[in-house]
Amino acid sequence: MNKTSLYQSHLDAGAKMVDFGGWHMPINYGSQIEEHHAVRRDCGMFDVSHMTVIDVAGVEATDFLYKLLAGDIKKIQVNQALYSTMLNEQGGVIDDLIVYKQADNRYRIISNAATRDKDLDWMNDQVKDFSVTIEEHPDLAIIAVQGPNSEHILNQLVAADLSQLKKFRSIKSDDLFIGRTGYTGEDGFEIVLPSDRAPDFWQKLMDAGVKPCGLGARDTLRLEAGLHLYGQDMDEDNSPINCGLAWSVRKQDHDFIGGSVIAQQREQGADHKMVGLVLDGRGILRHGQTVSDDTGEIGIITSGGFSPTTERAIALARIPKNNTHEKLTVHIRKKQLPCHVVKPNFVRNGQSLLED
Repeated sequence: MNKTSLYQSHLDAGAKMVDFGGWHMPINYGSQIEEHHAVRRDCGMFDVSHMTVIDVAGVEATDFLYKLLAGDIKKIQVNQALYSTMLNEQGGVIDDLIVYKQADNRYRIISNAATRDKDLDWMNDQVKDFSVTIEEHPDLAIIAVQGPNSEHILNQLVAADLSQLKKFRSIKSDDLFIGRTGYTGEDGFEIVLPSDRAPDFWQKLMDAGVKPCGLGARDTLRLEAGLHLYGQDMDEDNSPINCGLAWSVRKQDHDFIGGSVIAQQREQGADHKMVGLVLDGRGILRHGQTVSDDTGEIGIITSGGFSPTTERAIALARIPKNNTHEKLTVHIRKKQLPCHVVKPNFVRNGQSLLED
């Protein structure tokens, strides 16, 4: 199994390690709830070095990414970032990723760990007609520093003035590549740095009071924020139009892989939509549970769990687009338990969006 350069740092901090996509990763360092609250209220950090860093460069790099990705890579400026999906010919999602524009025709992609091999294979298959180089960087680590106090703490440790860095922008500071991005719904930064520097920087963050956080808290944080998880909320069998990511797909043309299918879906209307569910009693909502209305089974929970911020059981679910029921039921342990439907985000700026 693979180890990040922070493996020993995790053990020293008392992490419980698990297998995550072939990597030894921390699930928590004791209390997952405390780690969750640290990010919502103060500052926490995650080792996300298992994710894939890919640099794309060459005179046709912009044209290549415009064909490869459903998002509009041409609209972003140097040092700006874009969230996008990468689709197959049928419009299904191969992966979701963030692209940073570093210079004209030079980009940095950060994609998911579990999809590394198929992402690289797909990119290399599609690049053959373009004058472009694709270079993976296993020599780099990534530390995500997230929470309302992340800017204040990081400003004490890096040379750049991060107060001037807007969201979804990036900056270089010495050998650090810093993006004001994240996967928690809070303000924060993702820092790409040489792997051999990561343990020292991690320790400096700990010394500054930043709480190490594991994959458990990362999942509850992203769920509360309504952020999708690849392989659950989206996959190769569902297009971004049918899983709540239509906003990430460019509208002015569909000259990208899978675009003809997307154009047809836009014209005909989506078959499904993503909604938020809140359980009206005790229990836990989980991925794979079926969702019903008074006509019978209509959909499925794609992500679910207990929300530490709202202290409720919450979920994302895929249901028919034309379903307007405010109340649905979820099948849990041979029972149909009632839920109410909400917008598919539950927390913003550390505060619950749910009505009492």
